[in-house]
Amino acid sequence: MAHRSRLADRVKTPIRRQVIRLFNDVDRGEAPVQRSDQALFHPDSVIWRVHGDVGSMMVGGVASLLMQMLHPAVLAGVWDHSNFRADMHGRLRRTARFIAKTTYADRAIAQAAIDHVRAIHGRVTGRLPDGTPYRADDPALLAWVHVTETTSFLAAWVRYGEPLMSAADKDRYVADMAVIGEAMGADPLPRTLAQARGIIQAMRPALRADARTIEVARLVLGRPSLRARDLPQRLAMEAAIDLLPDWAQRMHGLSTSAIERPLVRAGTFGVAQTLRWAFR
Repeated sequence: MAHRSRLADRVKTPIRRQVIRLFNDVDRGEAPVQRSDQALFHPDSVIWRVHGDVGSMMVGGVASLLMQMLHPAVLAGVWDHSNFRADMHGRLRRTARFIAKTTYADRAIAQAAIDHVRAIHGRVTGRLPDGTPYRADDPALLAWVHVTETTSFLAAWVRYGEPLMSAADKDRYVADMAVIGEAMGADPLPRTLAQARGIIQAMRPALRADARTIEVARLVLGRPSLRARDLPQRLAMEAAIDLLPDWAQRMHGLSTSAIERPLVRAGTFGVAQTLRWAFR
Protein backbone atom coordinates (compact mmCIF):
# COMPACT_ATOMS: atom_id res chain seq x y z
CA MET A 1 0.00 0.00 0.00
CA ALA A 2 2.82 2.42 0.88
CA HIS A 3 4.52 1.60 -2.45
CA ARG A 4 1.31 2.40 -4.34
CA SER A 5 0.96 5.65 -2.45
CA ARG A 6 4.51 6.70 -3.32
CA LEU A 7 3.96 5.77 -6.96
CA ALA A 8 0.74 7.79 -7.07
CA ASP A 9 2.51 10.78 -5.55
CA ARG A 10 5.23 10.59 -8.21
CA VAL A 11 2.52 10.80 -10.88
CA LYS A 12 0.43 13.45 -9.12
CA THR A 13 3.26 15.84 -8.27
CA PRO A 14 4.19 16.91 -11.83
CA ILE A 15 0.50 17.28 -12.70
CA ARG A 16 -0.06 19.53 -9.70
CA ARG A 17 3.07 21.52 -10.49
CA GLN A 18 1.99 22.11 -14.09
CA VAL A 19 -1.51 23.24 -13.04
CA ILE A 20 -0.10 25.58 -10.38
CA ARG A 21 2.19 27.19 -12.96
CA LEU A 22 -0.72 27.51 -15.38
CA PHE A 23 -2.82 29.54 -12.94
CA ASN A 24 -0.10 31.33 -10.97
CA ASP A 25 2.88 33.41 -12.09
CA VAL A 26 5.31 31.48 -9.90
CA ASP A 27 8.28 33.35 -11.35
CA ARG A 28 6.86 36.48 -9.73
CA GLY A 29 6.13 34.74 -6.46
CA GLU A 30 2.44 34.01 -6.97
CA ALA A 31 1.10 31.03 -5.02
CA PRO A 32 -2.32 29.34 -5.15
CA VAL A 33 -5.07 31.24 -3.36
CA GLN A 34 -5.58 29.90 0.14
CA ARG A 35 -9.08 28.89 1.18
CA SER A 36 -10.51 30.77 4.16
CA ASP A 37 -13.38 30.13 6.56
CA GLN A 38 -13.95 33.90 6.35
CA ALA A 39 -14.54 33.96 2.58
CA LEU A 40 -17.50 35.65 0.91
CA PHE A 41 -19.11 32.20 0.63
CA HIS A 42 -19.45 29.27 3.00
CA PRO A 43 -17.26 26.22 2.31
CA ASP A 44 -20.45 24.20 1.71
CA SER A 45 -21.75 26.65 -0.89
CA VAL A 46 -22.44 25.63 -4.46
CA ILE A 47 -19.95 28.18 -5.78
CA TRP A 48 -17.13 26.50 -3.81
CA ARG A 49 -18.08 23.18 -5.40
CA VAL A 50 -18.21 24.51 -8.95
CA HIS A 51 -15.12 26.72 -8.85
CA GLY A 52 -12.98 24.05 -7.22
CA ASP A 53 -12.92 21.90 -10.34
CA VAL A 54 -9.88 22.80 -12.43
CA GLY A 55 -10.82 20.97 -15.62
CA SER A 56 -14.34 22.31 -16.05
CA MET A 57 -13.29 25.83 -15.01
CA MET A 58 -10.68 25.87 -17.79
CA VAL A 59 -13.35 24.97 -20.33
CA GLY A 60 -15.89 27.41 -18.94
CA GLY A 61 -13.37 30.23 -18.72
CA VAL A 62 -12.40 29.99 -22.37
CA ALA A 63 -16.03 29.66 -23.47
CA SER A 64 -17.01 32.74 -21.45
CA LEU A 65 -14.23 34.81 -23.01
CA LEU A 66 -15.34 33.80 -26.51
CA MET A 67 -18.89 34.82 -25.60
CA GLN A 68 -17.75 38.15 -24.14
CA MET A 69 -15.83 39.08 -27.28
CA LEU A 70 -19.08 39.05 -29.28
CA HIS A 71 -20.10 42.31 -27.61
CA PRO A 72 -18.51 45.20 -29.57
CA ALA A 73 -17.85 47.37 -26.50
CA VAL A 74 -16.35 44.54 -24.44
CA LEU A 75 -14.18 43.61 -27.41
CA ALA A 76 -13.10 47.23 -27.84
CA GLY A 77 -12.06 47.48 -24.20
CA VAL A 78 -9.79 44.47 -24.61
CA TRP A 79 -8.53 45.57 -28.03
CA ASP A 80 -7.77 49.16 -27.05
CA HIS A 81 -6.55 48.80 -23.48
CA SER A 82 -4.69 45.52 -23.00
CA ASN A 83 -1.64 43.66 -24.26
CA PHE A 84 -3.64 40.55 -25.07
CA ARG A 85 -1.67 39.97 -28.29
CA ALA A 86 1.54 39.43 -26.32
CA ASP A 87 0.08 37.98 -23.12
CA MET A 88 -3.27 36.24 -23.63
CA HIS A 89 -2.24 33.54 -21.15
CA GLY A 90 -1.55 36.24 -18.58
CA ARG A 91 -5.03 37.68 -19.06
CA LEU A 92 -6.64 34.28 -18.59
CA ARG A 93 -4.48 33.63 -15.52
CA ARG A 94 -5.44 36.95 -13.93
CA THR A 95 -9.12 36.22 -14.50
CA ALA A 96 -8.72 32.79 -12.89
CA ARG A 97 -7.00 34.33 -9.84
CA PHE A 98 -9.78 36.91 -9.51
CA ILE A 99 -12.36 34.12 -9.49
CA ALA A 100 -10.32 32.16 -6.93
CA LYS A 101 -9.85 35.19 -4.64
CA THR A 102 -13.49 36.23 -4.72
CA THR A 103 -14.64 32.65 -4.12
CA TYR A 104 -12.20 31.26 -1.57
CA ALA A 105 -9.97 33.95 -0.06
CA ASP A 106 -10.55 35.95 3.11
CA ARG A 107 -13.18 38.67 2.66
CA ALA A 108 -10.56 41.42 2.86
CA ILE A 109 -8.53 39.82 0.05
CA ALA A 110 -11.66 39.32 -2.04
CA GLN A 111 -12.71 42.94 -1.57
CA ALA A 112 -9.23 44.18 -2.45
CA ALA A 113 -9.37 42.18 -5.69
CA ILE A 114 -12.78 43.66 -6.51
CA ASP A 115 -11.60 47.21 -5.74
CA HIS A 116 -8.50 46.70 -7.91
CA VAL A 117 -10.49 45.55 -10.94
CA ARG A 118 -13.09 48.29 -10.52
CA ALA A 119 -10.34 50.90 -10.43
CA ILE A 120 -8.96 49.54 -13.71
CA HIS A 121 -12.43 49.54 -15.29
CA GLY A 122 -12.87 53.17 -14.28
CA ARG A 123 -9.92 54.15 -16.46
CA VAL A 124 -10.99 52.16 -19.54
CA THR A 125 -12.91 54.37 -21.97
CA GLY A 126 -12.96 54.84 -25.71
CA ARG A 127 -15.02 54.83 -28.88
CA LEU A 128 -16.15 52.01 -31.11
CA PRO A 129 -15.18 52.12 -34.81
CA ASP A 130 -18.54 53.79 -35.52
CA GLY A 131 -17.84 56.52 -32.95
CA THR A 132 -20.09 55.20 -30.18
CA PRO A 133 -18.49 55.87 -26.77
CA TYR A 134 -17.95 53.03 -24.31
CA ARG A 135 -16.86 52.67 -20.69
CA ALA A 136 -15.69 49.44 -19.09
CA ASP A 137 -17.59 50.33 -15.91
CA ASP A 138 -20.91 50.53 -17.79
CA PRO A 139 -23.26 48.33 -15.69
CA ALA A 140 -24.74 46.72 -18.81
CA LEU A 141 -21.30 45.71 -20.14
CA LEU A 142 -20.36 44.36 -16.72
CA ALA A 143 -23.62 42.41 -16.75
CA TRP A 144 -22.70 40.81 -20.09
CA VAL A 145 -19.30 39.76 -18.77
CA HIS A 146 -20.90 38.49 -15.56
CA VAL A 147 -23.70 36.50 -17.15
CA THR A 148 -21.43 34.87 -19.74
CA GLU A 149 -19.01 33.78 -17.02
CA THR A 150 -21.82 32.51 -14.81
CA THR A 151 -23.54 30.44 -17.49
CA SER A 152 -20.29 29.15 -19.00
CA PHE A 153 -18.77 28.02 -15.69
CA LEU A 154 -22.04 26.36 -14.75
CA ALA A 155 -22.52 24.65 -18.12
CA ALA A 156 -18.97 23.27 -18.03
CA TRP A 157 -19.44 21.97 -14.48
CA VAL A 158 -22.71 20.24 -15.40
CA ARG A 159 -21.20 18.66 -18.51
CA TYR A 160 -17.90 17.51 -16.99
CA GLY A 161 -18.47 17.43 -13.26
CA GLU A 162 -22.08 17.00 -12.15
CA PRO A 163 -24.43 15.99 -14.96
CA LEU A 164 -27.31 15.39 -12.52
CA MET A 165 -26.96 18.74 -10.74
CA SER A 166 -30.37 19.80 -9.44
CA ALA A 167 -32.21 22.82 -10.79
CA ALA A 168 -32.19 24.27 -7.27
CA ASP A 169 -28.41 24.03 -7.04
CA LYS A 170 -28.02 25.63 -10.46
CA ASP A 171 -30.07 28.58 -9.24
CA ARG A 172 -28.05 28.70 -6.01
CA TYR A 173 -24.88 28.97 -8.06
CA VAL A 174 -26.30 31.85 -10.10
CA ALA A 175 -27.37 33.57 -6.87
CA ASP A 176 -23.88 33.08 -5.39
CA MET A 177 -22.30 34.62 -8.48
CA ALA A 178 -24.68 37.57 -8.20
CA VAL A 179 -22.92 38.55 -4.96
CA ILE A 180 -19.71 39.11 -6.95
CA GLY A 181 -21.54 40.72 -9.85
CA GLU A 182 -23.26 43.20 -7.55
CA ALA A 183 -19.93 44.11 -5.93
CA MET A 184 -18.52 44.74 -9.42
CA GLY A 185 -21.41 47.05 -10.35
CA ALA A 186 -23.11 44.83 -12.93
CA ASP A 187 -26.76 45.49 -13.77
CA PRO A 188 -29.06 43.74 -14.55
CA LEU A 189 -28.08 40.77 -12.39
CA PRO A 190 -29.62 37.31 -12.69
CA ARG A 191 -30.32 35.28 -9.56
CA THR A 192 -31.71 32.21 -11.31
CA LEU A 193 -30.52 30.30 -14.37
CA ALA A 194 -33.69 31.25 -16.24
CA GLN A 195 -32.97 34.94 -15.60
CA ALA A 196 -29.39 34.50 -16.80
CA ARG A 197 -30.55 32.91 -20.03
CA GLY A 198 -33.08 35.71 -20.45
CA ILE A 199 -30.39 38.39 -20.18
CA ILE A 200 -28.25 36.62 -22.78
CA GLN A 201 -31.22 36.37 -25.13
CA ALA A 202 -32.02 40.07 -24.64
CA MET A 203 -28.42 41.04 -25.44
CA ARG A 204 -28.17 39.05 -28.66
CA PRO A 205 -29.29 41.89 -30.99
CA ALA A 206 -26.29 43.95 -29.82
CA LEU A 207 -23.73 41.24 -30.55
CA ARG A 208 -21.40 41.34 -33.55
CA ALA A 209 -18.49 39.39 -35.01
CA ASP A 210 -15.83 41.03 -37.17
CA ALA A 211 -12.15 40.71 -38.00
CA ARG A 212 -11.17 41.83 -34.51
CA THR A 213 -13.41 39.20 -32.92
CA ILE A 214 -11.78 36.54 -35.08
CA GLU A 215 -8.29 37.75 -34.15
CA VAL A 216 -9.00 37.64 -30.41
CA ALA A 217 -10.60 34.20 -30.69
CA ARG A 218 -7.55 32.95 -32.57
CA LEU A 219 -5.28 34.14 -29.78
CA VAL A 220 -7.54 32.71 -27.07
CA LEU A 221 -7.65 29.30 -28.71
CA GLY A 222 -3.96 29.25 -29.60
CA ARG A 223 -2.18 27.36 -32.31
CA PRO A 224 -2.91 23.65 -32.83
CA SER A 225 -0.19 21.43 -31.40
CA LEU A 226 0.53 17.73 -31.89
CA ARG A 227 2.75 17.46 -28.81
CA ALA A 228 1.37 14.97 -26.28
CA ARG A 229 1.89 17.35 -23.35
CA ASP A 230 -0.34 19.93 -25.06
CA LEU A 231 -3.26 17.54 -25.53
CA PRO A 232 -5.16 18.51 -22.32
CA GLN A 233 -5.03 22.19 -23.23
CA ARG A 234 -6.04 21.43 -26.81
CA LEU A 235 -8.99 19.41 -25.55
CA ALA A 236 -10.03 22.27 -23.26
CA MET A 237 -10.08 24.66 -26.22
CA GLU A 238 -12.17 22.30 -28.34
CA ALA A 239 -14.47 21.61 -25.39
CA ALA A 240 -14.93 25.37 -24.94
CA ILE A 241 -16.05 25.73 -28.57
CA ASP A 242 -18.40 22.78 -28.10
CA LEU A 243 -19.83 24.44 -24.96
CA LEU A 244 -20.86 27.61 -26.84
CA PRO A 245 -24.50 27.97 -27.90
CA ASP A 246 -25.00 27.06 -31.55
CA TRP A 247 -25.65 30.69 -32.50
CA ALA A 248 -22.40 31.81 -30.85
CA GLN A 249 -20.45 29.12 -32.67
CA ARG A 250 -21.90 30.35 -35.96
CA MET A 251 -21.01 33.97 -35.16
CA HIS A 252 -17.40 32.96 -34.46
CA GLY A 253 -17.25 30.64 -37.45
CA LEU A 254 -16.28 27.79 -35.12
CA SER A 255 -17.77 24.35 -34.69
CA THR A 256 -17.17 20.82 -33.49
CA SER A 257 -18.23 18.14 -35.96
CA ALA A 258 -20.58 15.32 -35.03
CA ILE A 259 -17.63 12.93 -35.28
CA GLU A 260 -15.33 15.08 -33.12
CA ARG A 261 -17.89 15.95 -30.44
CA PRO A 262 -18.00 12.63 -28.54
CA LEU A 263 -14.22 12.35 -28.71
CA VAL A 264 -13.74 15.88 -27.36
CA ARG A 265 -16.24 15.32 -24.56
CA ALA A 266 -14.83 11.94 -23.57
CA GLY A 267 -11.26 13.20 -23.66
CA THR A 268 -12.09 16.32 -21.65
CA PHE A 269 -13.99 14.27 -19.08
CA GLY A 270 -10.93 12.03 -18.74
CA VAL A 271 -8.64 15.04 -18.23
CA ALA A 272 -11.03 16.51 -15.64
CA GLN A 273 -11.12 13.20 -13.76
CA THR A 274 -7.32 12.98 -13.82
CA LEU A 275 -7.00 16.50 -12.41
CA ARG A 276 -9.46 15.69 -9.60
CA TRP A 277 -7.43 12.61 -8.75
CA ALA A 278 -4.16 14.56 -8.81
CA PHE A 279 -5.41 17.11 -6.28
CA ARG A 280 -6.95 14.64 -3.82
